Amino acid sequence: MAVTDALIGTLFDGRYKVVRRLGAGGMANVYLAEDQELGRRVAIKILNDRHAHDEQFVERFRREAKNAAGLSHPNVVSIYDRGEAEGTYYIAMEYLDGRSLKELIVSRGPAPIPVAIDYARQILAALRFAHRNGIVHRDIKPHNVLVDGEGRVKVTDFGIARAGAASQMTEAGSIVGTAQYLSPEQAKGTAVDQRSDIYSLGIVLYELLTGSVPFTGDTPVEIAMKHISETPVPPSSVRPDVPHDLDLVVTRALAKDPAERYQSAEEMDADLERVLRGAAIARETEESATQILSAPTTVMSATQATAVKPPPRRSAPPGYPPPPPPVYYDYDEPIRRRPIWPWLLALLFVVAAGIGGYFLYNQISSQISSDKPVAVDIYTGLRTPDAMAKIHSAGLRGKIDFRPSPTVAQGFVFGQSPDPGTRVNKGNQVTITVSTGKPKTDVPEIVGKTETDAVAALTAANLRYKALQVPSNSAAGQVLAQDPKPGVQVTEGTLVHFTVSKGPTPVSVPSVVGVNVATANSTLQGAGFKVGSQTIDSNQPKDTVVRQDPAGGSSAAKGTTVTIFVSKGPKTSTVPDVQSYDKTTAGQTLHAAGFNVRVTWQDTTDPSQDGIVLSQDPQGGAEQKPGTVVTLTVGRLVTQTDTTDTTTTP
Repeated sequence: MAVTDALIGTLFDGRYKVVRRLGAGGMANVYLAEDQELGRRVAIKILNDRHAHDEQFVERFRREAKNAAGLSHPNVVSIYDRGEAEGTYYIAMEYLDGRSLKELIVSRGPAPIPVAIDYARQILAALRFAHRNGIVHRDIKPHNVLVDGEGRVKVTDFGIARAGAASQMTEAGSIVGTAQYLSPEQAKGTAVDQRSDIYSLGIVLYELLTGSVPFTGDTPVEIAMKHISETPVPPSSVRPDVPHDLDLVVTRALAKDPAERYQSAEEMDADLERVLRGAAIARETEESATQILSAPTTVMSATQATAVKPPPRRSAPPGYPPPPPPVYYDYDEPIRRRPIWPWLLALLFVVAAGIGGYFLYNQISSQISSDKPVAVDIYTGLRTPDAMAKIHSAGLRGKIDFRPSPTVAQGFVFGQSPDPGTRVNKGNQVTITVSTGKPKTDVPEIVGKTETDAVAALTAANLRYKALQVPSNSAAGQVLAQDPKPGVQVTEGTLVHFTVSKGPTPVSVPSVVGVNVATANSTLQGAGFKVGSQTIDSNQPKDTVVRQDPAGGSSAAKGTTVTIFVSKGPKTSTVPDVQSYDKTTAGQTLHAAGFNVRVTWQDTTDPSQDGIVLSQDPQGGAEQKPGTVVTLTVGRLVTQTDTTDTTTTP
């Protein structure tokens, strides 16, 4: 049957009720449909009639379903079903209620830098998963990236993806993929691997940051040639608020030589994560990107070499209608163009001719004026390639002395010898001092040190620092963690964050005064404290806690020792039994035992009881506190009635 809008409202393959068309491409139409069996909305891609009998297109269609169906990942559009029905082929896939990344860029312009990084990292997550499963996408572009209302990114269209790294991007003289996003190896028709996807993602990130692709042209071949020969200007040249480190990440991703690019999605994602949190990017990225930017790519004409200039940014004139809506879940047909190899051979011929003419001209000029001294020019403030070009054009030899500088940007000249204006013979050497950027230093290991020692180590390494106090079971003042990690080489003056232990979190100390010592031990240990005890004299019952330190209700860290003071019990002595003792002996005996004595007299007519203790209170054998007064009743012989006289013996 004809695959047209007549499908809307019909039941396709007896299962999918077609609701509306989402988009149309060169080889397939995509519809929103309702799965009548599972009760869910799906996007169903149906191959056009004119391609349904073309084995090349059918194979690509099957390949997309096979490749994507094997990739179950949050950032990859899921494939639910595939089959052949009603004279054509179809794929039923996850429906994402959103827009393509291309449509967002066209309608909104450059993305905020954190958003651009977030989108790129989500795409990298999808690529990392695909690469681990042996799949190279080969057509990463914003048209094939969908974004929902919550900012979730999904990669689609695995129609030209291949397993492994042996595939090529040329098919019978055609360029497969979209020219603006091709890697150099795809443009040359050589073997590709996962690093080709990294290059294409670098183009997407460039477009997210600037609103335009780095290479444009009137024909796909012209654009492909620029991928091979031109170095794009850094995004910050178009958008000044792009951080320098992000420039370097994009530049490394767009390296012409795959060996100079990020070797994996994980490696690029790690650098983007560092940029997002303000940390230094990997040293390999800085070195690789700086080398690329410091070595301008040139295109030779027949007579001279001219530096490649970046293409101007193109913007739509006011009132110009926006481009047609993106083709969701679809890919373009192969762009069938002339083979690019003749162009490459022609370019090589022109370059060789230009180089030969250039050297011939230099040789003749050198012979004419070799005996005349020349004045040394001013090279400070120039980029290294420009300074070396001026030195060579004057017939002098150049030598580069790389040194760090805290004030001069990396790659710029900040010193020279001889001084400007000095006249020297041609062929003499001129040494230029080139900045390698701010001086570097290794981050010292400070974890486990005291805060004082950590600050001293960071200061000695010319690093800034910021400490954060946090509760911890470690000793107070001990460094627990640091960022950047030890051993990482960073620019002097980099801020190092580290956390310092405040000690365990203080808790309330239970009050145990007045309770039994066993109960006090149990209560304090249960609250996380250690217990120390001392026995003291007290009027309290024996084994009763009289006081504690720290006091109950105060705050202390768990593990702190709480000292409890336990009563020995009231101190007593046995009262001596001094009945029948004479008064003097009884008094001496009681005083020796620590008691006081009070004497009362009782008249008696019995001479044997005169001066003798007749009774005592307390009784002998009783336990009393030292100093207790013992009252003695002593007999006194009388011959007539007399009043009792009471005295107290000291």
